Formats: sequence, C-alpha cells, structure tokens
Amino acid sequence: MKRHAPATARNSEPIAAVLERELPARGIVLEIASGSGEHAVFFARRFPHLSWQPSDRELGALASIAAWREEEGIRNLLPPMELDAFSAPWPIVQADALVCINMIHISPWAATEGLFAGAATILPPGAPLIVYGPFVEPEVETAESNRAFDASLRARDAAWGLRDRAAVDAVARDAGFIRSARHAMPANNLTLVYRRT
Repeated sequence: MKRHAPATARNSEPIAAVLERELPARGIVLEIASGSGEHAVFFARRFPHLSWQPSDRELGALASIAAWREEEGIRNLLPPMELDAFSAPWPIVQADALVCINMIHISPWAATEGLFAGAATILPPGAPLIVYGPFVEPEVETAESNRAFDASLRARDAAWGLRDRAAVDAVARDAGFIRSARHAMPANNLTLVYRRT
C-alpha cells in the first residue's frame, strides 16, 4: 500500500529550507500531486504549526498517502484529498499556500494551466504558489542530464517534458500571479515561488 519515491529522501531537506522562507507561519498548505505521501509526512512534521493537506488524482497515490498518515500519526497531516489540477472546481475552497513538487514536467501542459487557475480561486492575495522541478531557462544552459531527462519523458508521453520557465511565468501572470523568487536547487532543479496579486 505504501509507496516509496527515492528522490524524496534526497530533495526533502533542500525543499524544506526554501519552504521555511516562503510559507506563512500558520494556515493550510495544499500540496498538489502528493504522490507517495512521503513529502507530506516530512513537511507536516517539519512545520507543525501548519495544517498540511495532501492531494492526488490517482487512487493508488491516495492510498499510499493514507497509509503513511496512519503509520506516522502526525496530527497536522490531513486526510488525502482526490484532486486533479486540471479539473474545476477543486474540492477545497480556501488555502493559505500551495506546494506542487515534480508535477509540471510529468503532466500535460493543461495541468499547469489548471494549477494556476485553480490556485487563483483558493489563495488570498499575497499567498504563495510554490513549484519545484526541472525547467528550461533561455538564459541558463540546460544541463546534459536535464536534456536527457526531457528526451526520456517525451519518449514516454509526448505531452510530457521540461517546461520553459518563461512559459510558466506567462501562465502565472494570466492567472493573476507574479513570480517573486527563483531558488536554484540540487540536481539542476528549481523552486519557483509565485504570489497572488
């Protein structure tokens, strides 16, 4: 029932260091595409004054999150919610921050559009929408490992692939967000922070 994502052990601490700077002191954090649930466990424990709301569109992932939650018994980790970023309306009406890790490059572009559109309906002005993953940037040479990763993703599904950061910025602007921060991360990843205007 419980799933394990090897990358989670490697990137949880670097992501948490950024979240420490960007998340509000209190409130509800909605995590989109929570996957195995290991990030949700790590961050709920790291930020005990925040209520962590994991979500996913896939039933196997939801079962894994529920199993991790039951085993760990973390009080501020809420039951997982079935949520597809592309499908409106979302089954949550309000959150104080949104976190999305490693979804944008392994989903159709419409999911990214849905992510920002949905976030615009539930986040108050100034609240952060934080995304993590590999991106292509015009002014930065793309690492060979990221080029190879992009090719392998597109071979698996033509709708997947590393996204141009400027294109994500444009979708964000259209939905009423501006990018307030760009954090370089290990393994040629980025954490991008957008705030609702």
